[in-house]
Amino acid sequence: MGNSFGKLYTVTGFGESHSPAVGAVIDGCPAGIPLSELDIQPQLTRRRPGQNKYTTPRNEADSVRIVSGIDRGVTLGTPICMIVENTNQKPGDYAEMVPAPRPSHADFTYLQKFGVAASSGGGRASAREAIARVCGGALAEKILGAWFGMEFVAWVSSVGTIDAPEVDRETITRETIDESMIRCPDHETSEQMLELINNTRKSADSIGGQITGVIRNVPVGLGQPVFDKIEAILAQAMLSLPAVKGFEFGSGFKGSRMTGSQHNDLFVKKGETLGTATNRSGGIQGGISNGETIYFKVAFKPTATIGTAQMTADYDGNEIELIGKGRHDPCVVGRAVPMVESMAAMVMMDMVLQQRATNPSSLKYREA
Repeated sequence: MGNSFGKLYTVTGFGESHSPAVGAVIDGCPAGIPLSELDIQPQLTRRRPGQNKYTTPRNEADSVRIVSGIDRGVTLGTPICMIVENTNQKPGDYAEMVPAPRPSHADFTYLQKFGVAASSGGGRASAREAIARVCGGALAEKILGAWFGMEFVAWVSSVGTIDAPEVDRETITRETIDESMIRCPDHETSEQMLELINNTRKSADSIGGQITGVIRNVPVGLGQPVFDKIEAILAQAMLSLPAVKGFEFGSGFKGSRMTGSQHNDLFVKKGETLGTATNRSGGIQGGISNGETIYFKVAFKPTATIGTAQMTADYDGNEIELIGKGRHDPCVVGRAVPMVESMAAMVMMDMVLQQRATNPSSLKYREA
């Protein structure tokens, strides 16, 4: 209930922020796919905490171990279980906050829903649960890259009121993005963002930001009408990420200010098929991929737990001064980049498997 994503390619996450381990069970992966921990670890390493002073000081290696679903280096077609142990737990950091729900966190809603809540770190509401998403996404990305050359690239495009200039969506690479500690590909803007985050951290506060993502080399025809349009499933995927408050694709909200003659993507001949001269549709028309690059933007709120004293109420309604304890990111977007890429890959993997069941001859695979 709520901890699984996907229809044919299903990823189920388990574990809490301060439980012994977190991980994923991936069902629906085709048999015969070469797989090892080395295929999954790079994205987990990009997401891991304790990378620099601009992230949470919680220091976890986030080393993944595959315990089922593979034999002699290839997938068996059976459920694949991946486990990441929590080795730097400090549940005592949260002891003083047990009597009161943290403002804008999930403490109150989880307790009201289940009648019991994790005593530390937010439990399943912690961003640590995103490890399962990264595991499932890394595997999906490997398969889709081999089958179609599909690429998933995301980067930080704003922090607070600082916006990065537009980049070439067709050529931007992870290598360029990872040159920045905040994963913004523009050097000057990156330095401004890091200065803002550092000042926010020093003042015991937090700040939000936005991530832009692209999916390249997408086959035509992915997506299911009418309720499972590809943008609808992408929106669900991104809005399910911790701290996400908004999602747009293609021209997004700017498109609402245009006329049809300004917004329409006119068709042109591209090689042996049709394409569009512009891409305000964001690679999706009628909820189905049209072969152009899919691009979107995801908005993240400021981290809820902050070190600044706030006047709030305890569970009995009594006014109380609460100071957030524990280890938290002053801005989540830098570490969220691989999470966005992973959710996009999970969506596309599920869409590809659905298309294989609907009209397999429409898919053009790369030559082995």
